[in-house]
Amino acid sequence: MPIDNCLHTFEQLAATVLPAHLKRLKAALHSPIPAATFVGFKSATREALAKVHRKTDFPGCYVCIDEARPVYVGNSRGVVKRLVQHLNFESHYTASLVYRMASEDYPHEMKRDQAMKDDQFRSVFLSAQGRLRQTSVSFVEINNDIELYVFEVLPCIWTQILGIPFARTESAA
Repeated sequence: MPIDNCLHTFEQLAATVLPAHLKRLKAALHSPIPAATFVGFKSATREALAKVHRKTDFPGCYVCIDEARPVYVGNSRGVVKRLVQHLNFESHYTASLVYRMASEDYPHEMKRDQAMKDDQFRSVFLSAQGRLRQTSVSFVEINNDIELYVFEVLPCIWTQILGIPFARTESAA
């Protein structure tokens, strides 16, 4: 019986399906687009989707790349919407990657809400968002939820095998 419409066995996922997604992602990493492509939007509008030659948003895995090195892997049921949130929103909920980056730059023991009201932290947050806007992004569409969520760990393992010291992950609906 299929789980979440995934018609593949675990063996098929491990041997064929997930490696095929990884191969597509590796190919996509050779032609990333500037993250700045998504700056200035507040949602996955037609205009934002057109920037990536899409009519609708799509589920998939995305990788943020800085100086030709993957630094972050995420997945989402709406990749364009999620990238727009990371790059434009100023909330620790919607721009959680930026919040994490800022917290690494400015360690604190404040609660998230308190940190976002702190002028010094907020300045670091906006600076981190500016750095994220300077990265590039690659992504692959993965339409099955099981495949998507199981797949997310593969790029992280792959970056570790390559000796890339830093690849964070985050799942978002």
